Amino acid sequence: MKELSKENLTAVIKTRLQNSHKGTFGRSVLIGGNDSYGGAIIMSAEACVKAGCGLTSVSTAEKNHTALHARLPEAMVLDWTLTQEFNDLIDTADVILIGPGLGLDTHSQHILDNVLQQQKSSQWLVIDGSAITLFAQNHYSLNYPKQVVFTPHQMEWERLSGLKIIDQTVENNQLWQMKLGATIVLKSHRTEIYTANAKYKNPLGSPAMATGGMGDTLAGMIASFLAQFKEKEAAVCAAVYLHSFIGEELGKENYVVLPTEISKNLPYYMKRFEQLHNKTEEKR
Repeated sequence: MKELSKENLTAVIKTRLQNSHKGTFGRSVLIGGNDSYGGAIIMSAEACVKAGCGLTSVSTAEKNHTALHARLPEAMVLDWTLTQEFNDLIDTADVILIGPGLGLDTHSQHILDNVLQQQKSSQWLVIDGSAITLFAQNHYSLNYPKQVVFTPHQMEWERLSGLKIIDQTVENNQLWQMKLGATIVLKSHRTEIYTANAKYKNPLGSPAMATGGMGDTLAGMIASFLAQFKEKEAAVCAAVYLHSFIGEELGKENYVVLPTEISKNLPYYMKRFEQLHNKTEEKR
């Protein structure tokens, strides 16, 4: 199992071309946030925007629109009950993230069903949180598994794979990755990534990060990196490592690290690793 390192960041985070515009860095559509869990999709959106996605749209319950606009005016928002407009928005996406605060009711299930049917071969789909549970309960299949990333914590992975936590060994996890055909980001104290090509282990992570919303933030970062960086497996690895790297750095001076603080610091740390990449290139 390969261990993630700073090299995963310098391989991905490079100087942006001068002749760039917002479309250059991808379009992400984030879906989630019912009446009770609007904060989840707002945290995902904040991470997506601040990790550099060019255009971020959020489809969520109308109740969350004012809060999202107030906190993150850079994100566009759509009422998720507007079926035609929702379908049109999905069609424009490079990356779709569904699940943070989605909930488990019939409406949420219909939305997931719609997204799974609509996904195009050119689109990446990140399935997180409630959407993982719905996917497992309804025994859905994937049209383009190689373009899908699941981001379960260990209990969600148990629902999806049927593996009890005690049986979630590297060998068993890889076997189920092969059955699903998708990339698996298995979140835990030391997050593991399973792809068709390799297995990765994240050596970082701090108990200061044990706060609700960390997974929502990571999902937003993964969507953002998939939207803007060409090498997709490398992008997922970089997002996972950077999320924990910032958490550990902040944890040196803070007893608790909030997910929104990780998002706040994303542009700063991404600049640091861009500069480190440039220094590395100069030495070659």
